Amino acid sequence: MKKVFIYALIAGSAIILLAGTFSGGFIAGRSLPAGGSLLPALSAAPAEAGTPTDLQATFRPFWETWAIVHQQYVDQPVDDVALMRGAISGMMDSLGDEHTTYMGPDQWESANTQLEGSWEGIGAYVDPKGDYLTIISPIAGSPAALAGLRSGDQIVAVDGEDMTGIDPQIARKKVLGPAGTSVTLSINREGVEQTFDVTLTREKIIVPSVEHKMLDGGIAYVKINEFGATTGDNLKAALQELMPQKPKGLVLDLRNDPGGFLTAAVDVGSQFIQEGKVVLYEQFGDGSRETYLAQAGGLALDIPIVVLVNSGSASASELVAGALQDYGLAQLVGTQSYGKGSVQNWIPLRDEQGGVRVTIAKWLTPKERSINKIGLTPDVIVPLTDQDITAGLDPQLDKAIEILAPAK
Repeated sequence: MKKVFIYALIAGSAIILLAGTFSGGFIAGRSLPAGGSLLPALSAAPAEAGTPTDLQATFRPFWETWAIVHQQYVDQPVDDVALMRGAISGMMDSLGDEHTTYMGPDQWESANTQLEGSWEGIGAYVDPKGDYLTIISPIAGSPAALAGLRSGDQIVAVDGEDMTGIDPQIARKKVLGPAGTSVTLSINREGVEQTFDVTLTREKIIVPSVEHKMLDGGIAYVKINEFGATTGDNLKAALQELMPQKPKGLVLDLRNDPGGFLTAAVDVGSQFIQEGKVVLYEQFGDGSRETYLAQAGGLALDIPIVVLVNSGSASASELVAGALQDYGLAQLVGTQSYGKGSVQNWIPLRDEQGGVRVTIAKWLTPKERSINKIGLTPDVIVPLTDQDITAGLDPQLDKAIEILAPAK
């Protein structure tokens, strides 16, 4: 299959709550040219030639229903474009795969916005596929993070307007807004009996790809917030600064990292995995597969590593963590990861009518594990409680340091 662009983002249907930005989570999704097709025989749009002869009986109920709506529905005229887009959405939804979806023109344009950059909003990755818009992970330093929003938080009202029964995509639009404006979100959090309100002031969000520092005890610390176009270079620069200090070990913090470009994930993995070793496999429905190998030049090949993960660690971050776990190069500490291990093709439709993404494969770890809808299980499970956060404690990081530099 010809690859035009390769991505690796969070959780398939995840989007960023940033004005003008839809950063869909999709591991190894491929973007194809407008009107492109994986099946050449179907490359001609049926709409241009009418319903194909061999499908006329299959589509008869559709056209009968179309006619009934136009003849009998109370509010006329109906919106033919909305009906068409709804039919496509229904077709994709009927496959039962949350990552196989249709996006209208606005969503498609936003979804293809460059991952790196700055935006305005509250700064949170969200899942719009459930009953309510749900936080997957806040972006470090964003209004969402500073307000204490967490993975799993459901937005049940926006500025006092109940979102029950409302399409989460509509709720997302209500949350968006320019920097300097405020929004009040009513949050339903597991384990908290009462819904509570959080008021945030939207800001310009600049997402740092990689953060690094030396911790007490001679431990290097690297946090990757997302796998963007420059993450590989940023990580290399961080390691070039940290490794000459001869750290005893390294903490790779992938908590609340929603993923990013597949190429960046391979670049990141190559800093820790020997050249030529498998980073991941892409497994297709026909049994064939593609193999991605670590590249030369790794700077942290011989250092003890602990990787921090949680339920906000998804897709590309799970890819890296899973590979390091498989090779015994790192212990995973934290809680179960998100579980995004499928591969999508992103295909624009003709005449700027949006696009579709279709799951075409799963990715496997070097030991051929599929983590899709399962996630990675840490070697050491350490929860992070509300009380810990309120008190400014981080038992997950503490455990990582304990493993790397145990008290004598």
